[in-house]
Amino acid sequence: MTLIQTLPSLADLDQRYQQLLQQAYDLPTAQSRPVTVCNRLCGWATAEATAVLAALPGVQVNETGVHIAWAQTPSPAVNTLLAEIAVQLDQAGLVKAWRDELLHVLANTEVVGAIERGAVRPLGLVTQAVHLNAWSHDGKLWVAKRAATKPTDPNKWDTMVGGLAVAFEDLDTSLLRESEEEAGLLPQHLGQREPLRHLLRMYRQLPEGYQVEDVIISDCVLEAGVIPQNQDGEVSETRLLTISDWWEMMQTGVFTLEAEMVLIDSVRLRLMQA
Repeated sequence: MTLIQTLPSLADLDQRYQQLLQQAYDLPTAQSRPVTVCNRLCGWATAEATAVLAALPGVQVNETGVHIAWAQTPSPAVNTLLAEIAVQLDQAGLVKAWRDELLHVLANTEVVGAIERGAVRPLGLVTQAVHLNAWSHDGKLWVAKRAATKPTDPNKWDTMVGGLAVAFEDLDTSLLRESEEEAGLLPQHLGQREPLRHLLRMYRQLPEGYQVEDVIISDCVLEAGVIPQNQDGEVSETRLLTISDWWEMMQTGVFTLEAEMVLIDSVRLRLMQA
């Protein structure tokens, strides 16, 4: 007996995407405070983080918000203060996982400093997530399952490559680094990669704070015989799916919210081009 597989329609994809958008636009809580760094608006601090920062030199907390290095311009001294803030948040138990990895502190698109990755959610700072959608030459889609040890969304399915852009790297460099670490894909494997494109900015309440994240995507077609192989232990399984199989999996809620939105965008573009 032959099973009949059905492709999702563009209307199906658009409807699902609109449903997901409702989960990706949380407002800050009423207890949150705006965070400025060097007099630039950069984030939204939780009440717990605000209480920790109120006792630190170089931080002013008042009715208008949490003001870090308010009388300074971006400089190494500001980064030293941000490093101390991260340590204090960690000691207060507000950092979910210390990563020894710096992320940019952004005011819109301006870089005003760098801070430990684990401290960004308690402060509601903007992060930039780069994703690679990897297609096979015959129109199938590679996806990856997050390891059980991942601090966020363990055992959920994800894009083939997805990670945060780190400080002092451009976005393309971050994507190439993540592609090698998560999938063993080298630049020569990505010759058919499309330019990065911005999908959306997500705003979500998380247990550890507030997620403000720019979601940035590239698509590529891997040559026949190129098989992604995880290198950093953060992926437990990879699968190559037909669009129909992917759509069936999507209905069961096994993908992360961000991955669902990224993959819908990629599949939608591919169906439009078919």
